Amino acid sequence: MSTHFATSTATSSSASSPKFLPGDRLPPPHHHGYNGLLPLPEDAAFSHALKYLNFGTPPDSYPGSAPNGTIGPFTIRPTIPHYESPYARSNASTAPGSPRIPPLRQNSGSHTPRVRPHATSLNIPGMTRSKVSPDGRIPDRDVASKLVIIMVGLPARGKSYITKKLQRYLSWQQHNTRIFNVGHRRRIAASMVPGSSGSQSELSEDRQEDPDERQCNGHADAPLQQAASILLNGIPSGPNAEPTTLDLNISEQSSDLDVCPTIAVGDEAAQRKQQARVDQTAEFFDPKNESASKLREQVALDTLDDLLDYLLHHNGAVGILDATNSTLHRRKILVDRIKEREPKLGILFVESICTDQNLLEANMRLKLSGPDYKNKDPAKSLEDFKARVKAYESAYEPLGEYEEKHDLQYIQIVDVGRKIINHRLAGFLSSGIASYLTTFNLSPRQIWITRHGQSTDNVAGKLGGDSDLTERGHYYGLALYNFITAKRKEWAVEQESKLAQASFPPQPGDHTPPYPELNQVFDEKNFCVWTSMLRRSVETAEYFDADDDYDTKAWEILNELNAGTFEGMTYEEIALKQPEEYAKRRRDKLQYIYPGVGGEGYLQVINRLRDMVREIERVTDHVLIISHRSVCRVLMAYFMDLTRDDIAELDVPLGMLFAIHPKPYGMEFHAYRYNEAQGWFDEVRDYKPQKTQDQNN
Repeated sequence: MSTHFATSTATSSSASSPKFLPGDRLPPPHHHGYNGLLPLPEDAAFSHALKYLNFGTPPDSYPGSAPNGTIGPFTIRPTIPHYESPYARSNASTAPGSPRIPPLRQNSGSHTPRVRPHATSLNIPGMTRSKVSPDGRIPDRDVASKLVIIMVGLPARGKSYITKKLQRYLSWQQHNTRIFNVGHRRRIAASMVPGSSGSQSELSEDRQEDPDERQCNGHADAPLQQAASILLNGIPSGPNAEPTTLDLNISEQSSDLDVCPTIAVGDEAAQRKQQARVDQTAEFFDPKNESASKLREQVALDTLDDLLDYLLHHNGAVGILDATNSTLHRRKILVDRIKEREPKLGILFVESICTDQNLLEANMRLKLSGPDYKNKDPAKSLEDFKARVKAYESAYEPLGEYEEKHDLQYIQIVDVGRKIINHRLAGFLSSGIASYLTTFNLSPRQIWITRHGQSTDNVAGKLGGDSDLTERGHYYGLALYNFITAKRKEWAVEQESKLAQASFPPQPGDHTPPYPELNQVFDEKNFCVWTSMLRRSVETAEYFDADDDYDTKAWEILNELNAGTFEGMTYEEIALKQPEEYAKRRRDKLQYIYPGVGGEGYLQVINRLRDMVREIERVTDHVLIISHRSVCRVLMAYFMDLTRDDIAELDVPLGMLFAIHPKPYGMEFHAYRYNEAQGWFDEVRDYKPQKTQDQNN
């Protein structure tokens, strides 16, 4: 940008005052021999500026200077402003002038960016904007803002459960995040190693069979296979796991058949090899098994390289290495490889420790009900699992002195959130992760999400506003109250029944994955009803508010997306009066921000709901949220792990009620549709969330 110096009528009597050239236009800098960044002194205006900075020659000696008030092509005005530069020498000082500190880079945003040696500042999609990051995401050049998360812990301690939740949360916050599971790669490598004593390492140290292998082995639709993703292990992902698409019925998720290896019908050897992939004993995990240890170490480094490629070359912001990494030797190797590839990348260790016996018992139940021990004797399966854990325990070295001595960031999470220990957390991502981890709990509960009843503005097709419910809207509120009350009682009876039937070790055929709380005395839960501050939401909850068995509260952060100057208008009016804005929103609803004071977009809603999501994760009570289309979309996107392209397109019509049951192995999802004639809700079997058909909504 051109720079102009204003004219002043004041004169200076100081001999040391520089003769600045008012009106001088400074061209873009060129390189010259002084420091590699300053312009060549042949330009008269710049030579004068160099004199001002104590780098150049007196202006009298410029070629082309003349006594008529001109220097080259520039005219000197008769009035010279007095300006004392911070770079000018004092007459009384004999110390040399401070040299100019060159900027890190002079290239424009269109050139190949130079890697930043440190994190410049935080980047929040939708809340920050810069030349190199107009959308607020972490730019490639700010490698120190990017993060490698390395999981640490014994098997069945919750690493993969934590990993999946972190990936879901960070992706929902619009940070490109992927999980890189060492076990996924190791299973393939181990199946190719000859003479491995039949101990094919087909199951991760932390994880059960991944979705690809479930489908290949014919288990894609078996709910018990999903339950087998150990408590705290989450639903398995491939090495480059990404958020799901809109085909979101969790109970029937499966992977693409194309990923399955092709096996000829008559190839018995291949079939035996495939069958061996689901077999495993504790021998493979014995630290004394040198060949297996070398294999696991090499596979860990190969997986880490994939992660680093993702961060450094494929727009990744966070990569999560999911493995036990339970020895100091292994962690040193990982850190050395990261420093070798890019020393400025952030590294965060997250260790999961489990000391609660009830929690460990629940872990073991889930392990024994999984495909690793399918159709096997429960007692022998339990013995083998304990031997595997013992093999890891013999060499286990928790985070501590070494990491602290080398100023490495780490978080220790005890009993899935009961206790959190942080060390040297630096950066907004690490701090945000630590805050999120404190909200974890495994309490069985129900989370309900619905929009308000029909309002007068809904009938008129107007955006925003604060209108009242119609008569039909009030009837919806009554039906919602009756239905939720019935479901609350039904849930309590079901939980009491599970508690009465719980046994350990499990008997043959006992595949019910328990919660740790089910090993204790059942206690009926409170029920929270949360609305926005807008009348149509508050009025929908009026029957709950009149019942002391419900804790009703209005939240401003649950308000509908603010349409700015378009509040109270219809989409037809916007298309007619503001066609450019209308078209702009249609092109990209996620990034679009409504114009005018208070105008918001979906990214702003995501950021204001961040604390709401943490609160939902924290509470152990049931929760019913009565809100609005944009808010329901954003909340559903979090729980369903939607991609960023699907968030603003999810169909959330009036009259739909969604139920989310957090489970140790993932989420159980149900949908109900309002039956206005019956004043009740009918479950939608095999419901698949859809993209909205109305592109205006």
